[in-house]
Amino acid sequence: MLRRALQLGWSRGLFIRRLGTRRGGSSLDWDGNISEIKKKIQSFLPGGTWNPLYDTSHLPPEQSDVVIVGGGVLGLSVAYWLKKLEKIQGGIRVLVVERDHTYSQASTGLSVGGIRQQFSLPENIQLSLFSVSFLRNINEHLAVVDAPPLDLQFNPSGYLFLASEKGAAIMESNVKVQRQEGAKVCLMSPEQLRNKFPWINTEGVALASYGLEDEGWFDPWCLLQGLRRKVQSMGVLFCQGEVTRFTSSSDRMKTASEKEVILKRIHEVHVKMDNSLEYQPVECAIVINAAGAWSGQIAELAGIGKGLPGTLQGTKLPVEPRKRYVYLWHCPQGPGLEAPLVIDSSGAYFRREGLGNNYLGGRSPTEEEEPDPGNLEVDHDFFQDKVWPPLAQRVPAFETLKVRRAWAGYYDYNTFDQNGVVGPHPLVVNMYFATGFSGHGLQQAPGVGRAVAEMVLEGHFQTINLNPFLFSRFYLGEKIQEQNII
Repeated sequence: MLRRALQLGWSRGLFIRRLGTRRGGSSLDWDGNISEIKKKIQSFLPGGTWNPLYDTSHLPPEQSDVVIVGGGVLGLSVAYWLKKLEKIQGGIRVLVVERDHTYSQASTGLSVGGIRQQFSLPENIQLSLFSVSFLRNINEHLAVVDAPPLDLQFNPSGYLFLASEKGAAIMESNVKVQRQEGAKVCLMSPEQLRNKFPWINTEGVALASYGLEDEGWFDPWCLLQGLRRKVQSMGVLFCQGEVTRFTSSSDRMKTASEKEVILKRIHEVHVKMDNSLEYQPVECAIVINAAGAWSGQIAELAGIGKGLPGTLQGTKLPVEPRKRYVYLWHCPQGPGLEAPLVIDSSGAYFRREGLGNNYLGGRSPTEEEEPDPGNLEVDHDFFQDKVWPPLAQRVPAFETLKVRRAWAGYYDYNTFDQNGVVGPHPLVVNMYFATGFSGHGLQQAPGVGRAVAEMVLEGHFQTINLNPFLFSRFYLGEKIQEQNII
């Protein structure tokens, strides 16, 4: 019975109430009260004009129906779909809290910008199919009056996965699932591979899979800025600050099997202002945890994982920052304009960057090689020792490449099964997740944002069933293993 309740999100209808805050009435009522208070104070002051004692424009509002923690592409996508799907225009007040308005450490801007359907899980394939449709029609979704159209610079060159003899059977199985979900993917023998891409050394390659449509890469910064511009035009509020505390209330209840659980509801989010001791409490009805690599810390602030080990109360959100390097190199004799995004059987990957014989790529480290995530310094020896050798073996022209620059970014790494966490927490009943995608959150953001908005507004997923991605799987020990994590 407990398992059933967890999978249904504790029968969400019991906990979903009308969006609005707890201190009596809707946001509109609150605005009216503030107006009356100002008028009363004004009547006691000389002059006759409301003149606050100090500037409060940098502060978040004192109330918001929804607070989204994290202003990256996932958080912005949730904000977009909440406003897009709201029943009454302007009916939902949404606040996005982002601690770094420059996005200098955000995963979005540091990403290689790939999008693919070549996953092993149907849910991941469906999310990417939804997202590629969104991106192809980006200006139908994100157009803003009197603003220039967005150009995502989408390169539909496809993904090319290479498998050794050991991985060939898994690749065949994956491609079968991809085709069943509607993705246009073909299998290629080593001979077919040599004919289409003569610059590839096929030694050690038993099979390849190639995306024929709707795969490639795009400009992630353009998507981020386009979403931000759009949601601002829809009335979403932004605040630069850091969430440091939640205040909540607790209720005890018993399950059908007479087990006692404590349900918590967040009532206030405390937002600390940048470079200041000042903080602002924001009353809210819903909190969206879209804090990326730091979403595990935000969950802990809400008390998630603070109970006894082995209990639902003691189950942590298993998302942590993992540092990943991206290297950009120049190679005049390289594969050229027709090169897809190649993922070698070794795990090394690369794609073309622009039109000037430049390429970028990298490789995820093994568990033993994981670098310290405490900074974004780049390990250039990692390229020399772990990335360049397999690349040069697969593409002989890369023997002469010259690295021009490199950078590091963060994965919001789900240590449990490297898949996203989407939807509500079963005990902190008004915290929802959009995190843990371990490197493929950018490409799936449009679909994930809609899924979270549907759960908040309707109490269940509608467009894509993402129940396997619910938080409860961590307590139940039910991994949903994705084979194609890069």
